[in-house]
Amino acid sequence: MPSFDVVSEADAVEVRNAIDQANKEISTRFDFKGSDARIEQKERELTAFADDEFKLGQVREVLLGKAAKRGVDVRFLDFGDPQKIGGDKMKQTITVRHGVSSEHAKKIVRLIKDSKLKVQASIQGDAVRVTGAKRDDLQTAIALLKKDITDVPLAFQNFRD
Repeated sequence: MPSFDVVSEADAVEVRNAIDQANKEISTRFDFKGSDARIEQKERELTAFADDEFKLGQVREVLLGKAAKRGVDVRFLDFGDPQKIGGDKMKQTITVRHGVSSEHAKKIVRLIKDSKLKVQASIQGDAVRVTGAKRDDLQTAIALLKKDITDVPLAFQNFRD
């Protein structure tokens, strides 16, 4: 039975490279001279530090620019609320999304069922498995998902015949 998996994963190596490049640019930029602006990473959670709200916004812009250049879809980055950490110092947590959330998985399954294609979709942890009798039906399902799901970056893996 032909099948494929719908997943949503950022390339961890490219995310790491984007953070390294952003930190390098922040350390050499004149407007950050003498400030404590930086980005730290722990697994799938990033923390941006800056001296004030404006510089925190600049750190975010540098990170988004470097991520886009490295081919990391910026929809993977989920920005939290900026927090004061003493004096004027600010920090902001940025979560790197991994896997299809349950609400998006339900939306994908509902979309496939409503499309009347001869395929079945089932939620498998943080991925959605789509199976069907014909390869053409699966390719039609991929085209449908690419067209209708735009708020989350999706990838299609394990296409099996």
